[in-house]
Amino acid sequence: MAELGFALFETPIGVCGLVWGERGVVGVQLPEAKAAATRARVLERFPGAREAAPPPAVKKARDAMLSLLSGKPKDLSRVLLDMQRVPAFHQKVYAFARSIAPGKTLSYGEIAAELGSPGAARAVGQAMRRNPFPIVVPCHRVLAAGGKVGGFTANGGTSTKLKMLAIEGASPGRTKSARLGEPAAEESSGFDFEPSAAIRHLKTADPELARLIGQIGPFRMQLRHTTSLFEALAEAIVYQQLTGKAAATIFGRVCALCPRGKLTAKAVTLLSDEALRGAGLSRSKLLSLRDLAKRVEAKQLPTLRELTALDDEAVIEKLTEVRGVGRWTAEMILIFRLGRRDVLPLDDYGVKKGFANAFRLKELPKRAELERRGERWKPFRSVASWFLWRASELKQ
Repeated sequence: MAELGFALFETPIGVCGLVWGERGVVGVQLPEAKAAATRARVLERFPGAREAAPPPAVKKARDAMLSLLSGKPKDLSRVLLDMQRVPAFHQKVYAFARSIAPGKTLSYGEIAAELGSPGAARAVGQAMRRNPFPIVVPCHRVLAAGGKVGGFTANGGTSTKLKMLAIEGASPGRTKSARLGEPAAEESSGFDFEPSAAIRHLKTADPELARLIGQIGPFRMQLRHTTSLFEALAEAIVYQQLTGKAAATIFGRVCALCPRGKLTAKAVTLLSDEALRGAGLSRSKLLSLRDLAKRVEAKQLPTLRELTALDDEAVIEKLTEVRGVGRWTAEMILIFRLGRRDVLPLDDYGVKKGFANAFRLKELPKRAELERRGERWKPFRSVASWFLWRASELKQ
């Protein structure tokens, strides 16, 4: 075998390794727990490889990988790979996988179908698990059936896979049709992450948060399903600045004014101001509800189906166009209706109170302090937020 060279390089997900030979890149190593472990794993996979400065073409490939892992979309399709020892079917799978753009995902079955072998989903999965060129051949963008994350052989397992997807702005759980711009399900079908993977990541990333998680117990957050974005936002508007009991009473009265108790934009447009005020709405909330109904009727707001295809900031931008809907309300929709994994409501009192309790602070944290600590929790800040809400209820 021709002499191989390798180099380690620091990335936002840890120290990676890159191995090359005369015909191009022969292997990529995802991070182990420490740089020394990454080096040892490279030498285990490629005995006799010598650590050296990469030649120009390999250096260019390394820089492109680093850019991609830093959140800058980068085309790696032209990185030259040496596939002499790769089985023919795996070569076909890898070639197709390289066409999946950053921020997009496909399933094993979808790739098998695209390759003309619809019954070969398991074989595609095996090829992904044996992928010698992760990142360049983006196996992290290939999911199991139903949008589930599936396995990942790198250190950290699915947590590493989810972190890489989060950097690229991809959300597991979205169907192929949603990725292509077609409607998915009207309701959010579940979290866009695996809770067990999120917990493992948070415990590893922040020992103090790990202590809190141990104190709180299992992650029990449940999504609140709804039939429409209008209903979800209308309920959020009613609940603003009220106790849960008072808000539930008023919201129930508003629903009771509608045909069959079904709250819709059309039903609200037909109700008089007197009827809505009589249900207990303040004038400000009445105007907000009117604005929401008007926008929905005019199709100026996306549906829940369409929201699932938008990234978090795009959802916030769309929803805050409605009178009375601020960033906090939009963040609650992201967490509790859409099941998004990486939302940290920096202005939420409960989150700040929980942070103060968890980290033994005498005062509520400044926004910048909470945001800075939250960097450790990416890409599972929604899960961290849930534990902080629970911490806000602890007696100190």
